[in-house]
Amino acid sequence: MNDDRGHAAPVALEARDLTKVYGAGDTAVRALDGVSLAVERGQSIAIMGPSGSGKSTLLHLLGALDTPTSGEISLGGERYDGLGESQLTALRRDRIGFVFQFFNLLPSLTAEENVLLPALIAGRRDSEVRERARALLERVGLGPRVHHLPGELSGGEQQRVSIARALLMEPEIVLADEPTGNLDTRATDEVLELLRELNAHEGQTLVIVSHDPTAAATAARVVFLRDGRVAGEIPGGSTERVIRALSDR
Repeated sequence: MNDDRGHAAPVALEARDLTKVYGAGDTAVRALDGVSLAVERGQSIAIMGPSGSGKSTLLHLLGALDTPTSGEISLGGERYDGLGESQLTALRRDRIGFVFQFFNLLPSLTAEENVLLPALIAGRRDSEVRERARALLERVGLGPRVHHLPGELSGGEQQRVSIARALLMEPEIVLADEPTGNLDTRATDEVLELLRELNAHEGQTLVIVSHDPTAAATAARVVFLRDGRVAGEIPGGSTERVIRALSDR
């Protein structure tokens, strides 16, 4: 991806030779085996692969939810693979947004309160962050439902709340783990269109892990994993192309 002057965009997220081994000795499982990946600022990529390919492990490492056995990970040029837990907590809270398959909303909190959670954890209760939460809920089409509890919202609406929450702290990158995996067809289309708009029109850097070719095709790049290694990549934009690529692997 190039900027307006034709220059290559800065790298937002980079992994170099990542490995992740669970267990030891004869029972050791190598979930990742030398994965390298770079995501430019403002780019969207999808990560695909069969069950056990390592895609969820990779997302957990990129999101600082787990630590690699070896290798390097950096965000905005700053390495975080060796940081302590308190530093990783701050990194996840302030610089990375997360969208999960099962929404991870607190059922006793309203949509607005769920969106505000990252700020409240950071000790922010100012009017500016509350106004941003309201604006984000408007942006995702939920302005009239800010006071609704998750149980009063459809699955697609709950996922849009989680997207608004992921954007609250203005993260450098958003990681989406099977964001449409728990949605019906209509809600899937709505959420994918929202993610596409956030990337195309607002420049949000986005990494999607998905088994769904339609979801993966919304990204500019589709990276395939197999047996813990990168097995190739193709340009996104076409569901049919993604399906063909999957059948070839």
